[in-house]
Amino acid sequence: MSLQDTNLEIASFTPYPIEHHPVTVELNTESITVTWDHGHKSEFHYLWLRDNCHCPECISTATREQVFEICDVPYTIKALNAYITDDHRIVVEWDYAEHTSKYHPGWLLSHCYSEEVVQSKLWKPILWDKSSIENEIPRAQSNLLVQSDTELLTWLRNLRDYGIGVVADVETKHNALKAVTDRIAFMRESNYGTLFDVKTTAKANTSANTNIRLPLHTDLSARELQPGLQFLHCLVNDATGGESIFVDGFKIAEYMREHHPEEFRDLSTIPMSFYNKDPYCDYRYRGTVIATDSNDEVIEVRHANFIRGPVDVPAHQTMALYKAYQCFIKLTREPKFQLFFRLTAGEMVVFDNRRVLHARNAFDLKTGMRQLQGCYIDRDEFLSRIRILERSTALS
Repeated sequence: MSLQDTNLEIASFTPYPIEHHPVTVELNTESITVTWDHGHKSEFHYLWLRDNCHCPECISTATREQVFEICDVPYTIKALNAYITDDHRIVVEWDYAEHTSKYHPGWLLSHCYSEEVVQSKLWKPILWDKSSIENEIPRAQSNLLVQSDTELLTWLRNLRDYGIGVVADVETKHNALKAVTDRIAFMRESNYGTLFDVKTTAKANTSANTNIRLPLHTDLSARELQPGLQFLHCLVNDATGGESIFVDGFKIAEYMREHHPEEFRDLSTIPMSFYNKDPYCDYRYRGTVIATDSNDEVIEVRHANFIRGPVDVPAHQTMALYKAYQCFIKLTREPKFQLFFRLTAGEMVVFDNRRVLHARNAFDLKTGMRQLQGCYIDRDEFLSRIRILERSTALS
């Protein structure tokens, strides 16, 4: 059975297994209360239920997109009746427009919005420092990622949770990384191209294409949307030096929240400017080094001191921002937070560029070559691929 043929009664292409059945449904003033066979109780407001009716009048059967608009029913809409069918669906008869809705129990329970359930569904990154990541960094063989959806899904989930991973035995030729990236999503193009070389060039437009030390940073910090995943495939690394350094920016942020709360607050609320400029382009963005969401969870780190513009905040915030920024950089320099390793030919490191800071030691061109090839894939595409693979797993 194809994905197109499954779950025709819900607004989704994702399977929702029925693991628990509703046993009672109770009408309240503004909602219904559903008791499930494992004892959990869910409250669903009438307006929410009407908004999520999945009948063909409300949802396109072709696209599963909503055609109903919530403003077309009264704010005070109520259920005249609600009951459970023999096949465990919940049916609600409405007091407006003689409409009836039926709800799939797997879908309904998975979308319960009680505080307990909402908290249990929140994704939590696995934070790491040197001691915890050295023996836990997700690793995979390139041929297995190419050949097996199961291997790919396992590695991508780990990559999502840790923000970093390594792929071994990638062919040491140009464009070989596409064998892996094509299994995930299309690449994101930037002013450096789609696939870009990291090697010393005579007229470099970025410090990456020199042999000097690169301090810890995130790529394209001067863009409104920093790239998500970054891939760096080692083609040759014979030069002395050039070790790669990685730091979990989320770990640094949470350490600041606990040990330097004022600095965390200032670095997550006071913006600074980033400029990326050369003779042919001029990108600028103003944002905070630490970004948080509505739950105050850290969701992004933006840091590249070498393309940072002058601090331009009100006078009463200037010194506070400098203090917070110094604190952040000093923490990233602490050895306990830094993962060091030397890429060898055929290895590829992949990391979340909006979370993991990366750096490179200087290297000596007299001792040999060092050349990597890289690309970006946006985080949206990466996460979408995980969900698609999970659909297949659920159907198998």
